Parts: sequence; C-alpha cells; structure tokens
Amino acid sequence: MNVNQLSQRLARVADYLPKGAHFADIGSDHAYLPCFVCLHDLEARAVAGEVNQGPFDSAKNEVEKHGLEERIDVRLGDGLTVVQKGEVEQVVIAGMGGPLIRDILDSGKEKLSNVNRIVVQPNIDSRSLRKWFYEQGFLLVDETIIEENGHIYEILVAEKGNPSTCYNNETFEKEMWLGPFLLESQTEPFIQKCREEWKKKQYIVSQMKQAYSPDEEKLKQQNKEIQWLEEVLRK
Repeated sequence: MNVNQLSQRLARVADYLPKGAHFADIGSDHAYLPCFVCLHDLEARAVAGEVNQGPFDSAKNEVEKHGLEERIDVRLGDGLTVVQKGEVEQVVIAGMGGPLIRDILDSGKEKLSNVNRIVVQPNIDSRSLRKWFYEQGFLLVDETIIEENGHIYEILVAEKGNPSTCYNNETFEKEMWLGPFLLESQTEPFIQKCREEWKKKQYIVSQMKQAYSPDEEKLKQQNKEIQWLEEVLRK
C-alpha cells in the first residue's frame, strides 16, 4: 500500500485525530496510519504497537522508508502494554473484532488516564464497545459507517465525559446496538447493514423455532431486534 493512498477506512480514522496528535496505534498493520498522519502533520507523533514479530518488522521497515524514526516508535508488545501511563493522548485500534478491541482497552485501562480520545474501528460487534465506553465513563462523540470493497465498516469515537449524554433513555438499548449517531444520520451504508442484519435475524429466528425446546428469552430478544431493524427500514 502507498501510504499516501490510505484505504478509505483508515483515512476516516485519521480524520478523527487532532492536529499535533500524540497517539498509539495498536495492531498497526505496517504502521500505515501513523506514517500517513505524521507525513501530513509535522507536529504529530505516534507509537505503533504490534504483538507479533513479522508485523513488527514490517512496521519498522515502513517507518524507516519514510524517515520517520524520530516521530514514530514501533514497539513489540500486547495491546496497551506498549505505552507508558500518560505517554499518549489518543488511542486508535482498528481492524479487529469489537470484543477483542474491548478486551485490549479493558486490560490496559490504567494507561488511559491522560487519553482524551479513543478511535476504534471494529469489524464486528460495535455494541460491545459502546457498552464498554458507557461503563468506563467515555462519551461517544461521533460515529461513521462506510462501505469499501464490499465490506461495511463502523468507526466510533469516544472522549472522557458523561456517557449518558448521547443516548435517549426510551431507546437506549436500540441505540446501544445500532449506534445513536448512525440511527440519526441514516446513511446508505447504515441502511445496507440493517438490511443484512434483518436477513440474518430472520434466519436465526426460523432456526430457533425449529428447536424442540426454543429458548423463549433469546427468541424474544431476536424478535425485538428485528422490530428495531424494521423501524429503520420503514423510514
């Protein structure tokens, strides 16, 4: 990948970093994002974290290729163990499952005391991250959803603050699942995602009903979520 032609997904993530960012990119994938940000913002600095030797070596090579060794520190380690407490002001974790991102944040939450912004791009289960932000006192400040090369990606942005501010009490569970900002903006990729979810859930319910003794509580939850999706698709 040419670092000046970042994927649309990572370019949107980069847009959420402030000028002069000092951030950690966990699971950095060749350090493309830190290199892109630092090449376009001379004040930016980054820690690129990789848990395996091969990706670590690739990230180091990419940083050296652009002459950015002074501003991007590539480190080998698991999750947020690669940063010191108070060292960075923003954290980016992109391209993993929601539960894995949540576990990385949770395992390293003592490192987040000075962090003023977290940007995550989960491949699945964004609800687990909204829930974690809510429980840990992070306010969801923005969300976006894009389609790229046949895949749909969600990006969530959180800052320290009152986590209740962005949610409506009456529709809290629905917003926690589908995203309060995404429900508000109703973009085409969001509608597309809801259509796909609706099909999946219809299939799940039909399979559950064939069971000798269906789990009524799970069935009720699935039907409730189908109803929420239909509310979106009727608009």
